[in-house]
Amino acid sequence: MLMLAGIVVLHLTTVILLLVATIDNAWWVSDKVSTDLWGRWEMTDTWHYTNLKDYPQELLQTVQATSVLACIFAILALFVFIAQLFTLPKGQRFTFTGILQAISCLCIMIAASIYTAEFHTSEKEGGYGHSYVLAWISFVFSIILAITYFVLRKKSE
Repeated sequence: MLMLAGIVVLHLTTVILLLVATIDNAWWVSDKVSTDLWGRWEMTDTWHYTNLKDYPQELLQTVQATSVLACIFAILALFVFIAQLFTLPKGQRFTFTGILQAISCLCIMIAASIYTAEFHTSEKEGGYGHSYVLAWISFVFSIILAITYFVLRKKSE
């Protein structure tokens, strides 16, 4: 029972981290600029929102799409896990949940990797923000969960 609670808490934590990483505006930060996956905030007298028109649009859309897909697959995996707790025959593995979580893991890895390789490579001022770090942390949590689901069997009592 304690292991089950731990898995659910880890999964909820992963979903929350993925959502914050996707929504929050801190993938790249400096004193005057804060950039997320959806826009750029620049400080003049106040903060002003601008579009990400200077970024390669195909790559940006790929990062956006894979981040959103990672959130969707992680949430779906949580619901499937809960459903499988009640419907899966005893002694069976949570393979379908593991597959969904592995896809979520792959999606966030693709998003963060493309962002690392293609964006802000020539900028000297600023650094990666907390949303970027949360994306990589959620990647680690997702891979741990995927492996756990592939190994985990429903207890036969």
